[in-house]
Amino acid sequence: MAGDPVGFRKGHDGLAALVQGHLRQKPFDGSVYLFRAKRADRLKLIYWDVSGLVMAYKRLEDNSFRWPAIKNGVMRLEIAQFEALFAGLDWQRVRPLEVSGLSAAE
Repeated sequence: MAGDPVGFRKGHDGLAALVQGHLRQKPFDGSVYLFRAKRADRLKLIYWDVSGLVMAYKRLEDNSFRWPAIKNGVMRLEIAQFEALFAGLDWQRVRPLEVSGLSAAE
């Protein structure tokens, strides 16, 4: 995730250029790159799916996204945390279920 808000007029190519220039990553490596607007209720993401660059945009109607802390100019989320963020949930409250050790196969 990009740490700083970006202008939301940017399209596929503009966001890919940010990934390459600012984040120093490869926009066509299959990773999902997430960008936030100045208003915390909007996000865009891009990823390469082997046939083309995909861009998605989401705006929450009544709330704003809970953004993670920035470390070294980038935010990182695990898949479950990303899914919670994209769903508009407070990803910080997502916790793994605790499973007791099984003694034998059923």
